[in-house]
Amino acid sequence: MTDKLETFNAHRRHLMAVAYRMLGTRADAEDVLQEAWLRWQATEMPDLRSAEAWLMTITTRLCIDRLRTLRTEREHYTGPWLPEPTLDASLFELASPDPTPEHMVELASDLSVAFLAVLERLSPDERAAFLLREVFDFDYDEIAEMLERNEVACRQLVHRAKTRVHDERPRITVNREAHRALLDRFRDAARTGERTKLEALFATDAQFVADGGGKVLSVLKALHGAERIVRFFEVVARRAGEHLSYQHALINGEPGLLRYWDGKLDAVMTLITDGEQILACYILRNPEKLANVPAAYLDEKIYLSNSAGLSQRH
Repeated sequence: MTDKLETFNAHRRHLMAVAYRMLGTRADAEDVLQEAWLRWQATEMPDLRSAEAWLMTITTRLCIDRLRTLRTEREHYTGPWLPEPTLDASLFELASPDPTPEHMVELASDLSVAFLAVLERLSPDERAAFLLREVFDFDYDEIAEMLERNEVACRQLVHRAKTRVHDERPRITVNREAHRALLDRFRDAARTGERTKLEALFATDAQFVADGGGKVLSVLKALHGAERIVRFFEVVARRAGEHLSYQHALINGEPGLLRYWDGKLDAVMTLITDGEQILACYILRNPEKLANVPAAYLDEKIYLSNSAGLSQRH
């Protein structure tokens, strides 16, 4: 039992990274890992060629089964569904115990709220095949074994997923300092609700998505266009007054903001930008999804160690 536990724990971080990207919430990912552990306990180790391959396969299959159930549940979700935000760097530190800042930026781009939101539009099998190939760099024969399909079918799954992801998620290179500076401008404009400053921030075709889950007051449909988004933030500023404050944080590996109402965490915000304007704004307010975000968070050390001279991909 000790050997099995040590083996499982040795691969746990990698399994968690896969499960979170597949399912979008830590709770669902942890449920899958618990089930994978129970099945691992019941397995005869001498019959295995590779513990890592077995654990990755069973975790992937459990995620696909769970995702099929979740897709039905999320069809009845109140308002837009967004992935649960995480400030846990361990979910994207995959390559080594001490990844370079450049590699952390690369991995964070495949953990972002925007990226995971796009993945929600894929079928469970497409999502699994795409992640295994494009993010975790598995060969097609390995993916075929995990998904119990042939290689041709897996290549088709990845191709369809790549086409959809690339169409809906353009890659834009933005220096993190520029990203953070734009966050500062947005924070100041959102506090005052000054229309001129807000209009200068948002691209004409910008998108706004808010996830309240029916638990708190929130916009129930995505807003499209700068005019509607600016009007929304004007109203929020007028009603909130001095109650709101903002703090920088690395959210899913990207620069973002934590919003507080009278010192209590109210929302997690991520902005997609081209470095000059905001292309999309994602706001998570569902209290259940904010439960794992620290009530007070200082990101300066992490930010400074990973920002200088780097670029951020979206």
